[in-house]
Amino acid sequence: MAVLNWHEDFIVHLVSLIRPKVYVELGLYHCTLFNRIIHFAEQLVGVDISPEAGKYMQQSSKTRFFNGTTQEFAKEVESNSLKIDLLFIDADHSKEAVLEDFKSFFPYIAPHGLILLHDTHPGNEQMIRPEWCGTAYLAIEELFREKGLSYELMTIPLSPGLTICRKRQLQLAWQEKE
Repeated sequence: MAVLNWHEDFIVHLVSLIRPKVYVELGLYHCTLFNRIIHFAEQLVGVDISPEAGKYMQQSSKTRFFNGTTQEFAKEVESNSLKIDLLFIDADHSKEAVLEDFKSFFPYIAPHGLILLHDTHPGNEQMIRPEWCGTAYLAIEELFREKGLSYELMTIPLSPGLTICRKRQLQLAWQEKE
């Protein structure tokens, strides 16, 4: 089963390089990934519909648990104008929910900020069950065809899959205005 969690080491390494000011994780389960990232980010928010998830979060002045839906948290982000440097989408694995989360949070991603989407390359048909990858991979197909938004996508083709999205207007971050 450890092979299915390869993305955690990848994300921790990525975050250790990027050092985001604000990291948001949608869907915590037991906070395994979230807790590994605390050292590398200035402010971290974990969102989960289950109150149990918050019990696993390491307490720190940098961490916050939001018990509610991703859309309830999106409304809070909107009212506070929070700028997110790295967002990890791993809550509801349905195509519709992944698209809704992506579109709801995209306006609050900092320029050249990253969105990581999990479960986007299931290795076989069994992995498409709702308790595994669900239909999250179909959201990537739709986002790939979408026009008018300034982002680039790349999916690591290793099951269960991780798609990296970078919000951008220009290729080089230092040439882009905030």
